[in-house]
Amino acid sequence: MTMQVLQNSNQISSAREELIKKGASYVDQPDSRLKSILRRWGLVSGVVMGDWIKSWDVFATVNFIESNIKMNEPILDIGCYSSEILASLHKVGFSNLTGADLNPDLNKMPFQESIHYEVTNFMHTKFADTSFKAITSISVIEHDFDSNALLKEMSRLLQPGGYFISSFDYWPEKIDTTGIQFFGMDWRIFSKEEVADFIIEAASYGLTPVGEMNYIGQDKPIDCAGKQYTFGWLVLKKSD
Repeated sequence: MTMQVLQNSNQISSAREELIKKGASYVDQPDSRLKSILRRWGLVSGVVMGDWIKSWDVFATVNFIESNIKMNEPILDIGCYSSEILASLHKVGFSNLTGADLNPDLNKMPFQESIHYEVTNFMHTKFADTSFKAITSISVIEHDFDSNALLKEMSRLLQPGGYFISSFDYWPEKIDTTGIQFFGMDWRIFSKEEVADFIIEAASYGLTPVGEMNYIGQDKPIDCAGKQYTFGWLVLKKSD
């Protein structure tokens, strides 16, 4: 399924258990949830790796990549600072990994000898055209969302037949986040209509869904900044 929605908190716990079984878990313990909240508000320094609440997103992404990408094919993670996904992919055997983020503390991220980290604006990178077979984005695009710049660069960087895999804050009906910022950036909780519009726009860049689209949300297991919502997870494929 190309578009999935986190339905309840049990899925988060189950996903973390599966990541641990797979040997792909890389979350700071034991107080990762509190640290994640403090980090999001800019109240904790240093690299606090991973986020327990993102277990479902990370597990879905690792599973998809294992099923569709070869171990030596190039993978880029955008907004990679403190994200678990590159460390998780490294732990399960992927060997051609790159992370892009503006944070200068990327040199403190794990597996420096195996993962290439680039301090750069992922909307406007210096990577060559068609550099990557897959690009991941875990809870990134909802901050200062610019669909045109994002889609243009993802399409440029992806190889034909490559995948853009993204998770994001979501609820089918619109939730107003006006005036709320994280990391000095505006914050958006995507609605069903906004995701549908994004997919229409993506098609003009040669990026299309490759499976069924599920927009339905049951529970709101995420509570942040006074808003209750869930997560969406979406895969777009670049035309061959």
